[in-house]
Amino acid sequence: MNQGPATMNAIDLLITQHRAIEGKLAQWSEMVSSAAKRELFEQVAEHLSVHIASEEQVFYPAVKAQNIEGVLLESLEEHLSLKRLLADLRELDQPGDEVFEAKLKVLKEQTEHHHEEEEEHLFPRVGQRFDPQTLEQLGRQMEELQRSMRREGDPAAVVASQTDQAAPLQ
Repeated sequence: MNQGPATMNAIDLLITQHRAIEGKLAQWSEMVSSAAKRELFEQVAEHLSVHIASEEQVFYPAVKAQNIEGVLLESLEEHLSLKRLLADLRELDQPGDEVFEAKLKVLKEQTEHHHEEEEEHLFPRVGQRFDPQTLEQLGRQMEELQRSMRREGDPAAVVASQTDQAAPLQ
């Protein structure tokens, strides 16, 4: 009886997604045609959008409840910057033009920086404070939110519309 893929704990899920997003961004330089670049960007935008949303709506509130919020305000500001870049990139027509390329490079650099900060500063503290069952539960909630966002349509459009201010720390 196949019960589907096993749920990852929240930290493992986020780290796996970090590597997947970074891997897709690393493929950019290999793309030649504008159509291939556009398709790759759309994949990056979707993956990054559902990742950001699940952190903001599930993971960060749980972390705040454990009084590990020092890094969270900075993380939310970094998310805002990523959302603004995604919004700008979605409005540009040509993935091969200089402005698109420059903004995508900044998106890549900021994404990698954000991931590094979470993995070095936030995740170790979370791993010490949360028991394995709670981390599994958070992982399930995040995966369900991400599946729901994908079913509902264009997650990158939703996230790209959230550029006025950083998400509140719930």
